[in-house]
Amino acid sequence: MSELLSDITLCAFDIETSGAHPLESEICEIAAVKWRNGQIIDRYQTLIKPTHVMSDFIISIHGITNEMVQDAPRIEDKIHEFYEFIKGSYGIGHHSPFDMGFIAIEFEKQKLIPPATPVFCSSLISRKAFPESVNHKLQTLVKFLNLESNTAHRALDDAISCLNVTLKCLEKIGWSKSVDDLQKIQGRKLEWIHFYIQEIIKDSRWSELIRAIKEKKDSRIVIKFQRNNKSETIKPLGLVRNPDGDFIFAHSYEEKRVKRYYLDKISESEVIEDKQTTLF
Repeated sequence: MSELLSDITLCAFDIETSGAHPLESEICEIAAVKWRNGQIIDRYQTLIKPTHVMSDFIISIHGITNEMVQDAPRIEDKIHEFYEFIKGSYGIGHHSPFDMGFIAIEFEKQKLIPPATPVFCSSLISRKAFPESVNHKLQTLVKFLNLESNTAHRALDDAISCLNVTLKCLEKIGWSKSVDDLQKIQGRKLEWIHFYIQEIIKDSRWSELIRAIKEKKDSRIVIKFQRNNKSETIKPLGLVRNPDGDFIFAHSYEEKRVKRYYLDKISESEVIEDKQTTLF
């Protein structure tokens, strides 16, 4: 981690997805752009065909239609290429934990060893480099830094914008700093292995939650409180691996809203078979 920022290869990546949460949703486009010694040296982009039809709402976000991906390859046919493309570089994404959550699951399915180099987040770094920006959304930063505007919410264009924002941040922070310095500036370590889910699947407390997400079924969970435990029926929507604590998003039937349930608070879970419920 003592490598100087001026000596490393950066690989900015981005994905578009069929929904908001890993396991429940899938990648429909993946792209990356590789940079070294002051210039872009390579690019990667491909559409991906999800296993389920995308909703009109999701299509309205990224503009990738079901017709566009009809003849696209499946993710299992392309994830090895992407893995090889990013190998040996320092990855960077805008809100990179979101992208890593989807990509790491695909690496894991293909039994690919987690890439060893850490990943950076241009959103986190930009908060330190440019605190005066009104917010730190990617397109806001593109305008704030007077960068060339690309097509928002398409993977390759967003990867290029992410790279350009990062380069401006590194100019401000100083190219003489090390990778370790940048991790400290970022405020957290983002490593691929932390987004793999095998340890969660193997844990009896949570394995049924993962099955409920995949099969789109309700689940009963027991939540630990300081003095007692509470049983609750939920509809799990997706798993989020997070450096500050892993959690699931789920519909709470009791509170009639979507909320986070942190895994370290869940002591038991089971799938409720053949339960038919109407969401609020």
